[in-house]
Amino acid sequence: MLPVNQAEQIILNLVQPFDRAYDVETLSLLNASGRILAETVTSSLDFPHWNNSAMDGYAVRYDDVQTCSAENPVILDIVEEIPAGYQPQTPIQPGQAARILTGSVMPTGADTIVIQEETQREGDRVTIFASPQHHAFVRDRGAFYQAGNALLPPGLRLQAPEIAVLAAAQCAQVNVYRRPKVAILSTGSELVGIDQPLQPGQIVDSNQYALAAVVAQAGAEPLMLGSVPDQPEALKTAIQQAIAAADMVLSSGGVSVGDYDYVDEILAALGATIHIHAVAVKPGKPLTVATFDHEKGRGKETPSLDSPTSKKQLLYFGLPGNPVSALVSCWRFVLPALRKLSGLPSPWEPKFVKARSLSTLKSDGKRESYLWGNLRLVDGEFEFELATGSHSSGNLINLAGTSGLAVIPLEETQISVGDHVQVLPIG
Repeated sequence: MLPVNQAEQIILNLVQPFDRAYDVETLSLLNASGRILAETVTSSLDFPHWNNSAMDGYAVRYDDVQTCSAENPVILDIVEEIPAGYQPQTPIQPGQAARILTGSVMPTGADTIVIQEETQREGDRVTIFASPQHHAFVRDRGAFYQAGNALLPPGLRLQAPEIAVLAAAQCAQVNVYRRPKVAILSTGSELVGIDQPLQPGQIVDSNQYALAAVVAQAGAEPLMLGSVPDQPEALKTAIQQAIAAADMVLSSGGVSVGDYDYVDEILAALGATIHIHAVAVKPGKPLTVATFDHEKGRGKETPSLDSPTSKKQLLYFGLPGNPVSALVSCWRFVLPALRKLSGLPSPWEPKFVKARSLSTLKSDGKRESYLWGNLRLVDGEFEFELATGSHSSGNLINLAGTSGLAVIPLEETQISVGDHVQVLPIG
């Protein structure tokens, strides 16, 4: 069995990220939310576009107001009012001011804003009762961004702030990486679909839905291929279909040492290179990681824009069949690989947080153990509380509603109440 960190590095080293020459599509800005930017975006606009006011008040010459106070106020003539969207027409001369609103263009001659709370207006004159700092509340053209520079870098996931920046820069379309296609299939003659009546000995194929949810939440496209019985020919056909359709394949079940565990054997027969067979992790020891190249796995050598075969190598994960084991393995090993594949920049590894344990956490010390529970931020410190009930790899029930996996390192057997523990946020 490989240590967890060693398995993680092997997997990440196998991943070949999307290629900007083949794996990019152009989307309208409205359809680009959540997608990953594939190229540097620049703008021909300065931000701000012009010198403008950051407050409601009066645009003045600093020389006119630098010595004023409540005891020695200054009275200025108001020569213009500048609402938002208006181009000032009158330059500010000595002894003059312009009424100005937030975001409005600064008039020529003015270099400072006096906020209206420190003034009193009477007709066309305004009294200034406090001396501002020079250049106070003036936002200079190009202070936030100068035209021609990099505005947003490639590898950035486009969320609300980035979408807003692109809209402000008048980018109606953006080039983004396509969504990775992830084929998902479940193995086991005991599996039935959610719409089928259960017979004795059968179970519902929940892994198909759980893994599809994780994949979709990561921004990839799940291809749900259903369940396959423990029959070598049927499984071989299903795996061939999966590797022909996707950038990554996730199968669950069939990778242990049982009499009906055929996945590794079939992968080898199809020409896969198997890199990992098992990892020292609990839950989830059985884990097959394999790769296919074009010639062996997909039968195509020439990449095209509309086909996932632009990838030189496909990564195959044979996950455990127990539902909690499948999910933990997906969170711990598949998601980092998917982040790298999809075009996100490093680091791709999971981000753990240090939390104070509210529960006693136990392990046999033989494998790195992951215990699920609730992770909360309380008064600036993370706390972790173990979920009640059985922590069995087949028990999905108490996994629901949890938000973190506490890690008990290899060869450690207990983390006591009040001790700190590394926790992987989930969900």
